[in-house]
Amino acid sequence: MSKTDATSAPFAYDGLDRVIHEKARLGLLTSLMAHPKGLAFADLKQLCGLTDGNLSRHLQVLQEAGLVDVIKGYEGNRPHTTCRLTKAGRRRFLDYLAVLEQLVRDAAKAAGKGDAAASRIGILPA
Repeated sequence: MSKTDATSAPFAYDGLDRVIHEKARLGLLTSLMAHPKGLAFADLKQLCGLTDGNLSRHLQVLQEAGLVDVIKGYEGNRPHTTCRLTKAGRRRFLDYLAVLEQLVRDAAKAAGKGDAAASRIGILPA
């Protein structure tokens, strides 16, 4: 399976990574990006509004893709799980965001300069 040629299919957005694009995983990666040293499982759960099971499953997907590290250990006698972005995960997320920004610019341009909503949020090209 080859990447789509951007000139023949300018709206294919091949860089929108399906692993990242899911809503909960976007929230997880954004939270971890804002906390480079990582976050405790409980903190991620609260920040992203997920259940233990949902969070575990999404972290598993991200870990299998090499985007996050999940470090299990103990604080005193209590189990403690910390999650953080890998270097590759940070790079992939930034690449994903660049494609998403291009998508937003393209959508704003397609909406036209007369679109008040696009003008209000400042996404129209100059």
